[in-house]
Amino acid sequence: MARTLDDVAVKGLRVLVRADLNVPIQDGSISDLTRLERLAPTISELSAKGAKVIVCSHFDRPKGRIVPAMSLRPVAAALGEVLGRPVEFAENCVGPQAATAVALMRDGDVLVLENTRFHLGEENNEPRLAADLASLADIYVNDAFSAAHRAHASTEGVAHLLPAYAGRLMEAELLALEAALGSPERPVMAIVAGSKVSTKIELLNNLVAKVDILVIGGAMANTFLGAQGVDMGKSLQEKDLYPTALQILATAKTTGCDIVLPFDVVVSETFAPNPPTQVVVVDAIPANAMALDVGPGTVAELIKRLPRVKTLIWNGPLGAFETPPFQTATNALAEAVAKATVEGSLVSVGGGGDTVSALRMAGAADRLTYLSSAGGAFLEWMEGKILPGVEALSAGFSNLG
Repeated sequence: MARTLDDVAVKGLRVLVRADLNVPIQDGSISDLTRLERLAPTISELSAKGAKVIVCSHFDRPKGRIVPAMSLRPVAAALGEVLGRPVEFAENCVGPQAATAVALMRDGDVLVLENTRFHLGEENNEPRLAADLASLADIYVNDAFSAAHRAHASTEGVAHLLPAYAGRLMEAELLALEAALGSPERPVMAIVAGSKVSTKIELLNNLVAKVDILVIGGAMANTFLGAQGVDMGKSLQEKDLYPTALQILATAKTTGCDIVLPFDVVVSETFAPNPPTQVVVVDAIPANAMALDVGPGTVAELIKRLPRVKTLIWNGPLGAFETPPFQTATNALAEAVAKATVEGSLVSVGGGGDTVSALRMAGAADRLTYLSSAGGAFLEWMEGKILPGVEALSAGFSNLG
């Protein structure tokens, strides 16, 4: 485990905090403050302890160019509102403007630097940019697990140049994922769903060797069922991945992983809001219909298994949840998972892409043990990959001297 804020006295120190300020903006306004709210505990703690808090982050994809519409200035203002305190802004993340802004800071102040991706050296992890960032601070705190799968100057390079620590959000992510996949309490159930097997081959191959029960849902399940000779009608599937699906099923048998596929599904002839639907067993899907959600019988079976499960990992909705009524299976299972978690019988960790949206829609997000908004980093961790931003926190540093 990386060093945390518990391991350092920060009063009077300049602390460079790598955050994820890449918030969604619609019509010039921030549409979701979740990332800022999750960052607030680290910044507030450092400020309260007398650190000079220097926040850096990427925003969008300016590709090394200065794009005014991708400036972090409005995000800095929103961060100030979330923190309930003034937040200053520097027009660059390095150079004289950044250095002057840092020099004017007093203990407890918070400063946001301009978009790191305005420099080509950020995504190229150029040593010069990492050194320039490091020269602004005494220590480095990474609180952006969501960007930890990228070896960029501000996520990986600078961590080798300053004493490096995990922020509170990073710490929470690492503890949750360790509990889910590192040394979990067994039995472990993983739910992996979504539209494509092709995007989750590495994930599935890793999980069949690590979990006791692997539930496959969404259109991914169609590919696995089709590979076993089930006629899926017009259902979305990847027929070219039939051999891959069969190999994963074979591997699961050798590792003792119980793969659970739907035995009934909700089908419709049209993919549109609230169309005529019917529930059928998977080997009775009409030729002109498509499976759009897991059926109630399968959901009931999954809920029946929950009391015997100690740890659950969830990635992907069971059906086309954004189009009613195909959120029904996800909602029902999410409610059962949330209930078991609140009762203390289950450790539940969810994350990645549509999972957060689906669990929020189900009203279960706040009742899971941990819900990661990290997306790509969450998936790569589940795939068993080393995340450069996490690895760098434990790799030591060579002082700038």
